[in-house]
Amino acid sequence: MLLKEHKMYIKVINFILRANSRCVIKMEAKCLRFLKMAGLGFKARTEQEGRLLFLKLGYCHEVELSVPPAVRVFCLKNNVICCAGLDKGRVHQFASAVRSCKPPDVYKGKGILYIDEVVNLKPGKKGQHRKQ
Repeated sequence: MLLKEHKMYIKVINFILRANSRCVIKMEAKCLRFLKMAGLGFKARTEQEGRLLFLKLGYCHEVELSVPPAVRVFCLKNNVICCAGLDKGRVHQFASAVRSCKPPDVYKGKGILYIDEVVNLKPGKKGQHRKQ
């Protein structure tokens, strides 16, 4: 199920891919996979025409991922990543590699999620009363 916001992202990505700009090679995206980063201070940025992805995930260093040749990566916002490409398997494999850098936490809901993913949060510890 695609929401209005997701459809807008797809239109923007297809426009970028079709445009003849210096930072993007012309290609048609047959497969798109959106990821969102939930958490305070989590940010993403791309360099070298979408060939390198840098993630700030709360570690003491940035996580650097090199993108496979059949996949392009775009950062629509600081916390929204789009993986686009022709081969569905490679796009999904790279998206799962990005997600595995910081999988969603089941207690707080922070981490890297697919944009249509829903995390069921577990209840935390209840106030335990000591018997004296």
